[in-house]
Amino acid sequence: MEEQKPLPKVPDGHARFVTTRQLPPTEKGFVGFETIWEPPHKEAEYETPKAP
Repeated sequence: MEEQKPLPKVPDGHARFVTTRQLPPTEKGFVGFETIWEPPHKEAEYETPKAP
């Protein structure tokens, strides 16, 4: 069986609302990526309106 070279570490990817990170390789050698989504807006807390 041939020996595999260690895979290079890919830097984190940053976009406006998304960050991607490289995951460690699996037993078969598949390297995946983790995607972290940030919400595009903040949710305001609901306040009941005043009675007239």
